[in-house]
Amino acid sequence: MRSILLFIGLALFTSANSQKTLSSAFKAFQRGEILNYRVHYGFVDAGEATITVTKDSLKFRNRPTYHVVGTGSTRSAFDWFFRVRDRYDSWMDEETLLPQLFLRRVDEGGFIINQDYRFNHQTNTVNVKRSGTDKGRSTEGTVFELPHSTHDIISFFYYARSLDLKGAKMGDVINVKTFFDEEIFPMQVKLIGREVIKTKVGKIRCIKIRPIIQKGRVFEEEEDLTLWVSDDFNRVPVRIQADVLVGSIKMDLKGFSNLVHPLNIEK
Repeated sequence: MRSILLFIGLALFTSANSQKTLSSAFKAFQRGEILNYRVHYGFVDAGEATITVTKDSLKFRNRPTYHVVGTGSTRSAFDWFFRVRDRYDSWMDEETLLPQLFLRRVDEGGFIINQDYRFNHQTNTVNVKRSGTDKGRSTEGTVFELPHSTHDIISFFYYARSLDLKGAKMGDVINVKTFFDEEIFPMQVKLIGREVIKTKVGKIRCIKIRPIIQKGRVFEEEEDLTLWVSDDFNRVPVRIQADVLVGSIKMDLKGFSNLVHPLNIEK
């Protein structure tokens, strides 16, 4: 559960060209958009996840932002096994989509993490305040240096959806960086094909992606994560399947509202 939003972010950063520029040709999302997912742990219907672009427009350094909220929770029937109540907030610049403030509130089986990330893209740093039951990490006011234009896992999700993908082709591999859990995550992502995925909302034409991720912490092998993203201008994650150290997790799109473009559903 802790890595659900990281999986989604990986899903969108698929076949971008080396320039990684935002596209002015289309808008991939808008305020009021909601994506709903069903989370399966093995054969068990374990929980739900939702990502919402709120309608508020808080300003940072006198610049308007998008406010995105991601939540994940186990179903009541699964709580006896492992209770999860997670929330992630990101305020990202309306023009560049770079994060300004990221909040993480995690309660997983009594394991609690509270994190505040305040980004400064002029100095390429992030100030981290952390509390909870996870000891041995920064507690308040720790500053980390970052590569240029580093994203949190939510701003990364929306930035990736808005990239210019002209010239992208099957087999393209790119390197990406995000800041999560006080670490910079270097990853490679490869576009491997197209498939039609059956979901609660219909059969959706998708791009299939295979990220090559860091093994050991969450994943046993480097290619234990497969993702399917809608093959349209929305680039909505439709299915995410991960073989993790403690089992298998699958996330399926079960509902949506206020998309900018029609979803590529087969009639």
